[in-house]
Amino acid sequence: MSVDSRDVVPAHARSDDAPMLERFALRVTAWCEKWYPDAFVFVALTVLAVALGALAIGASPRAVAVSFGDGFWSLIPFTMQMAMVAITGYVIASSPPVARLVTRAARVPKSGRAAVAYVAFLSVLTSLLHWAISLVFAGLLVRELARRSALRMDYRAAGAAAYLGIGATWALGLSSSAAQLQANPASIPATLLPITGVIPFSETLFLWQSLCIAGALIAVSTLIAWWTAPGPARAKTAADLGIALDTIEDALPARERPGEWLEYSPALILVLVALGGGWVINEFASKNWLIAISGLNTYNLIFLLLGMLLHWRPKRFLRAVSKAVPVTSGVLIQFPLYGAIASMLTSAKGAAGDSLTHHLSTLFVSIASTDTFALVMGVYSAVLGFFVPSGGGKWIIEAPYVMQAANDLHVHLGWAVQIYNAAEALPNLINPFWMLPLLGILGLKARDLVGFTFAQFICGTVLVLTMLWLLAPTLAYHLPVMP
Repeated sequence: MSVDSRDVVPAHARSDDAPMLERFALRVTAWCEKWYPDAFVFVALTVLAVALGALAIGASPRAVAVSFGDGFWSLIPFTMQMAMVAITGYVIASSPPVARLVTRAARVPKSGRAAVAYVAFLSVLTSLLHWAISLVFAGLLVRELARRSALRMDYRAAGAAAYLGIGATWALGLSSSAAQLQANPASIPATLLPITGVIPFSETLFLWQSLCIAGALIAVSTLIAWWTAPGPARAKTAADLGIALDTIEDALPARERPGEWLEYSPALILVLVALGGGWVINEFASKNWLIAISGLNTYNLIFLLLGMLLHWRPKRFLRAVSKAVPVTSGVLIQFPLYGAIASMLTSAKGAAGDSLTHHLSTLFVSIASTDTFALVMGVYSAVLGFFVPSGGGKWIIEAPYVMQAANDLHVHLGWAVQIYNAAEALPNLINPFWMLPLLGILGLKARDLVGFTFAQFICGTVLVLTMLWLLAPTLAYHLPVMP
């Protein structure tokens, strides 16, 4: 049996002089890699738990089965929208112009430690625009930086820095699925709409309180990346880890048939961009810009058109799309189950005529107050986010009872969404699920990164929970706004 060179750990790397948090995180990650099942298993177990819960409150097996089937396809538009978020992000980040931008960006840092902090800053900043762009762009940047042998950059620490966007700030940005869903009436499940109403971005992402948390996370994540990056003597470069840094082949194959000429011509791309661009211009001309950008269809179309332009030729664009599609597999298979779970929570009524959502929201109200709601919900969302790494999709499950509790306790509904967003991203730092695309780009294993992201998780959790609690009293409750 062949042995991975990275599984043979040098004596100095096994010594006790490694930081305690890193040693602990590596042990936890090794356990997770051996015993942690696929995220689909957790979602399926959640379906089972909710079904049993509905039966426990007196709902009939028929009512539970009917609510499961009724809700299974209820999120088809939202599922497609979130799949397009992942696809457009990958397409843009892998385009030739962005590749050239990555090459130029890699010339900036002057030392290995500065390079790690630089990657962290760009990762958390770009994730506010688009989480998939952040992940792919930062991963390609790390590979390019690693080619500069004079930097002596720790490849593992840089890889962890590239992952910070999806573990710190992405859910506070424009690709937040919870904020996008709540801002789009057509995406909100019929059972959730009466509880939450429509919540525009001005009440979620663009609250000054939310911007404060995002700013603090950007600063703290960058500083921790700097402080935890090994110096030149301890750094493990890509060469030390046996990682090949061959240039990713991007050239198009030669045209073989006359019928392929349109695939190699930008003519059709320009027509599509002109038509789509005209629609986008009309959207922003006829609506407030906050309302226009809040539309998930508008958001996706802008990035899709940009991806077409950056790839310039249909052949190159379609090749990028085909490479991006595997990233969406979790969304496509898990989101229908989220819809089914939400339906069982709200529609399967017990003997007293109450749903499981009613019982859960009552429990929430009993253990939390208006003053402690942010702290209780933040801890709850972070813990559940570790076991169900949904990228925001589990908001469909939690929203009915969490938002009902927010109504009962008179907590600002937009802030309740942001509590979820800020806390839900944190477990990504220690859960390898969303690392998979990045690990493929870097040629690393999850255990190579978690030793560094664990320190980010500890500091980020303390920072986020404290700020959520302190800022909550600055917002006043108002009734849900119906479309």
